[in-house]
Amino acid sequence: MCNTWCINIFVDVQSSKPTPPTWSLMEYEQQPGRKPCTDKNGLGIDKLVTSTVGKSTNVLWHDCPIGQFERQELLNQKGCVVWITGLSGSGKSTLACALSRELHSRGHLTYILDGDNLRHGLNRDLCFEAKDRAENIRRVGEVAKLFADAGLICIASLISPYRSERSACRKLLHNSTFIEVFLNVPLEVCEARDPKGLYKLARAGKIKGFTGIDDPYEAPSDCEIVIQCKAGDCATPKSMADQVVSYLEANEFLQE
Repeated sequence: MCNTWCINIFVDVQSSKPTPPTWSLMEYEQQPGRKPCTDKNGLGIDKLVTSTVGKSTNVLWHDCPIGQFERQELLNQKGCVVWITGLSGSGKSTLACALSRELHSRGHLTYILDGDNLRHGLNRDLCFEAKDRAENIRRVGEVAKLFADAGLICIASLISPYRSERSACRKLLHNSTFIEVFLNVPLEVCEARDPKGLYKLARAGKIKGFTGIDDPYEAPSDCEIVIQCKAGDCATPKSMADQVVSYLEANEFLQE
């Protein structure tokens, strides 16, 4: 159960205008022309709203004269998303920071979207239930798309355990500008590290649905970069960053 209070905005489906929340959820649901807001037990349903446009014809995309090409030319780089995925404790944030530092030293502009950091702001209203986790990934994908369009090298660092969700984020961009990096670090290595003590809590049953323990992690099947850790022999942050930089150079994302 989520311990976060949520603000519910009720929408009149017929008029698409906000309706003041003067009813309870059950009472509101019974009003004619209203979209259901509760399940059969009367509990609030936090449905994901993917778009407020709907069938409206008066909400149009507004293009501006300065486009992605001009922004990329100004920055001497090609906007893209480096999506780092892997188990908790696999080194995603470590790689993200090392990569950002290396690119910065070469004169390239980056921004890191760290899963934990985003839950302090953009995603503070989300919990860790399945639907909230999916919404968490969707939001990060949309923000990453904007950064890439701005010409930045956006580094997204999240467990993002499901292939379908990562695939959905990839589809937001031109395929070649979504670079999936899989930190293939064995569960036992991640658990031995346990930098946040989360594995210990999960093993004790104090955290439910923890990826790798009682919730699955679906390894990428067609990612651009795989960084492996074998027999406890793991690459240094610098060598991991260099591997990603080499890919960016080879695929002309960086212009010196």
